[in-house]
Amino acid sequence: MNTHSPQEALHLRAGLYRLLRTFFFERDVLEVETPILSAAGNTEPNIESFTTVFHGHVDAGVRERWLRTSPEYPLKRLLAAGLGDCYELGRVFRNGEAGGRHNPEFTMLEWYRVGWDHRRLAGEAIELVQAALALVGRRAEVRACSYRELFLDALGLDPLTAPLEALKQALGRSSIDPQGLTRDDWLDLLITHRLQPDFPRERMTLIYDYPASQCALARVRRDDPPVAERFELYLGPYELANGYHELNDAAEQRARFERDNSRRRARNQREVPIDERLLAVLDAMPDCAGVALGVERLLMCLAGTDAIADVLAFPFARA
Repeated sequence: MNTHSPQEALHLRAGLYRLLRTFFFERDVLEVETPILSAAGNTEPNIESFTTVFHGHVDAGVRERWLRTSPEYPLKRLLAAGLGDCYELGRVFRNGEAGGRHNPEFTMLEWYRVGWDHRRLAGEAIELVQAALALVGRRAEVRACSYRELFLDALGLDPLTAPLEALKQALGRSSIDPQGLTRDDWLDLLITHRLQPDFPRERMTLIYDYPASQCALARVRRDDPPVAERFELYLGPYELANGYHELNDAAEQRARFERDNSRRRARNQREVPIDERLLAVLDAMPDCAGVALGVERLLMCLAGTDAIADVLAFPFARA
């Protein structure tokens, strides 16, 4: 593995930021900045948010504010207002995620392309990562496959139709507490414990068309069985980016948010305020695709380190 001093890591980050801004400037994608504090939060049950309380005048709005876990919702409001292709490079926050590969405060790059689907956007994400690798004199081979193909090739089972017991057996001897785990939880465990660790370090792995139950904010295509039009991009064993052919149906999105909060109640987690401002304009959002990329994960790959602290000026424990 390569070793970088803290100063070298800071220079590498600055060089990557220059590259990213040039990449999007040349493609006429507008850089924007959106709020870090919001009256609404992220309902996803597997993500926990930080909150804070505003002590100013009551006319300013609700007092409790949520630190963003991504800039997705305000960026979509800008798209619905007709802004066009745009991106944001900025800090996001996730509570409880601290360790060797996670920091509660990190940098996310998120961008949207009007009139594109998830497969076309995945191609641009690969171009961007190849350009970043070139900063350190590297290039990666690419393997693209559907979620279904990935499981069939590596494990010999169909993730869309296999019985739950077959998924559990495929996990092997991993000591997992099965209490409360859903089918999608078992599929996620198979990726993180059986498949992802074996992805070659010098290869990008693109996985697309996920189970419909993992749609999040993506469109569902009515195949047999249906699939969610989303993708994930890995470099070696690291998940770098997660993208969608974006849903722009407010009624369906509301139902998904409410399902999330129902799952939160079942897990004894706090419900999260739904973003009503997003839902009010979502039907007006144009057909588009969007993707979020973890900047520290990319920097870790560029620096050749498995420790996120190596690419931060000051990690959480020393902040």
